[in-house]
Amino acid sequence: MKSLSNSQNHLAETTAAIKRLERAIMLAAGDFSLILACCNSLQKQQQILNLFTESSAFKIQEIILQPTDETLYTTITKKIGTIHPEALMIKGLESVAAINQLITSTNMMRDEFRKTFNFPVVLWLNDEILNKLVWLAPDLKNWAANTIRFDIPHHQLINNQVLIA
Repeated sequence: MKSLSNSQNHLAETTAAIKRLERAIMLAAGDFSLILACCNSLQKQQQILNLFTESSAFKIQEIILQPTDETLYTTITKKIGTIHPEALMIKGLESVAAINQLITSTNMMRDEFRKTFNFPVVLWLNDEILNKLVWLAPDLKNWAANTIRFDIPHHQLINNQVLIA
């Protein structure tokens, strides 16, 4: 019975986090805003994104970073071209080989983000990348509101059960 209760609590927490993400995007519509979404499981991250895009009224573009990407600003401008989305989801930070360089260059280019992108940018990251962001790019991190967390309870990690419910 306790397991069912924990599962229901986790589902409620995930649903609330998805609503916070949707509200953050809605409030930033038409303006640059940096939104940090933290999830340590790539499988759960994809499940959340699937749920979010199914229920969202926003036209969201998704960019998956490659291991060879070195700068976030240039990667975004190349991938979106001149047509700006209502919101942009950036995934794959954990796969970038030169992640410290990417984070540092993003911090240096932060003013260009605000000047160029008139839409919210959601960075999907895990705890390791979030810690690097705090240490290597504190100015950029300060632009983001509170991080929206999609954490997996420890007992589910142990049992390898990473489904939302």
